[in-house]
Amino acid sequence: MGQGHHHHDHERGHSHGHGHSNATDFGRAFALGVALNLGFVGIELVFGLLADSVALLADAGHNLSDVLGLVVAWGGAALARRPASPRFTYGLRKTTILAALANALFLLFACGGIAWEAARRFAEPPHVSGGVVMAVAAVGIAVNAITAWLFASGRHGDINVRAAYLHMLSDAAVSAAVVVAGGLVLLTGWAWIDPATSLVVVAVILWGTWGLLRDSVNMALDGVPTSVDAKAVDAMLRGLNGVDRLNDLHIWPISTTEVALTVRLVMPGGHPGDTFLHDVAHRLRHDFRVDHATIQIDLDGANPCLLHGAPT
Repeated sequence: MGQGHHHHDHERGHSHGHGHSNATDFGRAFALGVALNLGFVGIELVFGLLADSVALLADAGHNLSDVLGLVVAWGGAALARRPASPRFTYGLRKTTILAALANALFLLFACGGIAWEAARRFAEPPHVSGGVVMAVAAVGIAVNAITAWLFASGRHGDINVRAAYLHMLSDAAVSAAVVVAGGLVLLTGWAWIDPATSLVVVAVILWGTWGLLRDSVNMALDGVPTSVDAKAVDAMLRGLNGVDRLNDLHIWPISTTEVALTVRLVMPGGHPGDTFLHDVAHRLRHDFRVDHATIQIDLDGANPCLLHGAPT
């Protein structure tokens, strides 16, 4: 059995700290954003039923997805501050991934229901109050624009805040499309415009939901996060002075914002010392946003990775 030396880096570097500090600073923005969007969902549901507008009901489902997304991001920030325990050695950070997966599945079912109702209304389009649709959707533009503004100042320093900002900004555009649909119904009297607009809204939701579903499934299966270039990490480690080859290189998410890595560096020339290990961990943290790196030095590399079946 080859000799080895372990080094675990848990230092919270600058890139890692940004995510948590901004999430903490924007706690009030998350709370206000959730309250505004939840209130608007209620308004759209009530007036969508009163005006018999499936477009408003579809946009209510879309805005409910915003609320769920904001709650997940907010909850993730809170969970990230909870300490690890003997049972949950990484804490409860991964619940954010499970919540994202649940939200994606919920939205897919919601889209199916909205599309079914829209298709039914194409056959028998009901009378729709275009003025009510326009007024309520105009409120949506204001709500989404205000929520986006709440996150505007942090969009450059925190990728989660930036995602919330861009999501709210795009939702303002969706609400604007609903306003246009209401105006066209008033001008033309064509009731089919309302279900047609609802299908456009469904398409927008599906576009975003597919990405959410793909990324959350990837994270739930411990896939390499899209924010990390695995080939670049591999090349960097192989290029280190004294490294002959790699064993057991694994990169996986422990939350929607944190990444862990383990690797065994085969270095037949002898152990390079702790300074070398700290330098490698520093590069992983600052160049690739790997927050938790565990590095082992193998002097002979006699024990290959059991998952791969052979040395890499």
